[in-house]
Amino acid sequence: MGKAVVIGGGVGGLTAGVALRRRGWEVTVLERASQIEPVGSGLAIAANALKALDVLELGDRIRGLATAEGRLGLRRADGRWMVHTSEAEADSKYGDSMVITLRATLMEVLIDALGPGRLLLNSAVSEVDAGKGLVRTEAGELEADLIVAADGIHSATRRALFPEHPGPVYSGVTAWRGLVPRDGLSVPRSESWGRGTVFGIHLLAGDVVYLYATDVVPAGVTHADEREELLRRFGGWHEPIPALLRAADPADIIRNDIYYNAEPLPAFHRGRVALVGDAAHAMTPNLGQGACQAIEDGVVLAHVAGRDLAEYSAARMERTAKIVRRSMTMCRMSKLRNPLAVRLRDFGLSAAARLSPDLMLRSMDEMLRWRPPVEPEGPAGR
Repeated sequence: MGKAVVIGGGVGGLTAGVALRRRGWEVTVLERASQIEPVGSGLAIAANALKALDVLELGDRIRGLATAEGRLGLRRADGRWMVHTSEAEADSKYGDSMVITLRATLMEVLIDALGPGRLLLNSAVSEVDAGKGLVRTEAGELEADLIVAADGIHSATRRALFPEHPGPVYSGVTAWRGLVPRDGLSVPRSESWGRGTVFGIHLLAGDVVYLYATDVVPAGVTHADEREELLRRFGGWHEPIPALLRAADPADIIRNDIYYNAEPLPAFHRGRVALVGDAAHAMTPNLGQGACQAIEDGVVLAHVAGRDLAEYSAARMERTAKIVRRSMTMCRMSKLRNPLAVRLRDFGLSAAARLSPDLMLRSMDEMLRWRPPVEPEGPAGR
């Protein structure tokens, strides 16, 4: 195989780097930051992404981070369950459930698998030549047979390759995230919906609770104390939400506005460059598939690398576009503020779940049943 340069040391870039290395590529991952910061947030690794990580022989390391089984699903602000399932039901249907873990933990696993000397920090990219396969940095010029652009939602590479594309747009909601010690609290894995508001809680390994919240606000609005703002908005919701917020360290609350690609790109490649993760298909977090799709991207790209990159675009564009749309549909449902519309939404979800107890899993079926590509039978694939 040849040389691959990966721009961006996030989940998608590292996954692509590991996958390419396993297929014999010489890989260099460029990360503009001076260090990989331990971001204080969690992420979901669902059955589809676990199967992709199995290709890299990393799936079981992530499965080992799963917390105890129990009910998981969607609740109202007063705590009443609307839709729910269980870890056991998900595992029975898909051979895996969902692991919620620290983003930093997944990054550590991927960096370890990439191997020493292949991740170059403090390496900002100034220019990419898709035709010649050149990546220019302050330290010099790198030649590559394949360039992987994993430089995030505001990807400079995407803008250079597809200048006519409008780029990501504001979803209308902002998000808070944080980590809080469990401290003996009962923490069912759930997401609760109110009037335009969402609050999610997930127990992680080590008795740490990952919490996240969203609300409909203008882009760019911030507050001096984001924890106090969360208490103002969610302090009257069901337990353990108020208790977790009271226990949270204000310095550990992260806030960011949510953007997504409302208009799909015309392709996920141009010349020798392939886009992965948020650079290709930024989505809202409502389905918990952002990191999962980035992981899928990396594994699929490595599978077709060395052939026509149009195969990569063909394999990924339709699937990711559907997930972006579905995730935004869920976002719009959660953004409803009109009291009548909220009551109708909640009643409809509860009624549908009573009529179809496996509603939650069925709604995710197409995403979770995905399997990574395999080599064809024959001498080359054995």
